[in-house]
Amino acid sequence: MREGLDSDKPRLYSRLTVVRTERGLSRKELAERVGVHYQTIAYLERGEYSPSLVLALRIAEELDAPLPALFALTPFPPMVDQLYKEQS
Repeated sequence: MREGLDSDKPRLYSRLTVVRTERGLSRKELAERVGVHYQTIAYLERGEYSPSLVLALRIAEELDAPLPALFALTPFPPMVDQLYKEQS
């Protein structure tokens, strides 16, 4: 069983798909830049796998995003809520 599906471990929530897409990168391009197989990126995006700290940091650096913007142990609030709260 893949790490992210193990019920004894906390679920990892990801916004990797959104940020990767905003940066104009395909899964394959991001995977090549951080040194993993493109399917690893797909597993991360679907929450089926938790990255090592080193991989998470490589991804954050490559996407020029803070780590907590990409991965969290609690669900991310809806984007619309975040956008409107920032404008208030």
